[in-house]
Amino acid sequence: MRFDVITLFPDFFSSPLQSGLLGKALAKEIAQIHLTNPRDFATDKHRRVDDEPYGGGVGMVLKPEPIFAAIESLPILPRREIILLTPQGERMHQGLLRELATDYDQLILICGHYEGIDERITHIVTREVSLGDFVLTGGEIPAMTLINGVIRLLPGTVGKEESLKAESFEQGLLDYPHYTRPAEFRGWTVPDVLLSGNHTEIALWRQQQQLQRTRERRPDLLDDQP
Repeated sequence: MRFDVITLFPDFFSSPLQSGLLGKALAKEIAQIHLTNPRDFATDKHRRVDDEPYGGGVGMVLKPEPIFAAIESLPILPRREIILLTPQGERMHQGLLRELATDYDQLILICGHYEGIDERITHIVTREVSLGDFVLTGGEIPAMTLINGVIRLLPGTVGKEESLKAESFEQGLLDYPHYTRPAEFRGWTVPDVLLSGNHTEIALWRQQQQLQRTRERRPDLLDDQP
């Protein structure tokens, strides 16, 4: 899969893209990430990418010309989505990440900044995505979150792909508790069932824990079950 990130701050991505499973996945060419700075497509001598809003008001607005030019400079893969990271978009969720990982070959991510973008940029956008009901200084953090969430679902990124199936939100439920050695730590012990070796009982316990945790912490997820 190819990611094209339209960002005024490409250096933001340097460390995260070299770390952990994400860095290994990129080294194995499971995905490719290309960073494009719209400032490189500004045509005036000051390389301006923003301007004052028509109608007055505080802040600056990203101009449409550099964004359009940056996107139009990119190769076009058959299945691509052009995503604007914005607080006004669809809230990011596991189902969305799974869809993007499965149905697309190219994701173009536009990182907004300042007071917002010129509304005409939305004419080239095919989807708007939000990290949540809050405002950040720019779209780089949501873009990095989306990249991380999608790449970890691509075949070959996670060593044991079956481990993805029982994670939080994959079955519409939260994940079950996890334990490892030692069996006792500061008076807290591992549940006996996990030490029993009875895989049927362990699977049943884990399923019950998923339901219990979801009822206690995210009952809204159960409301969404068909």
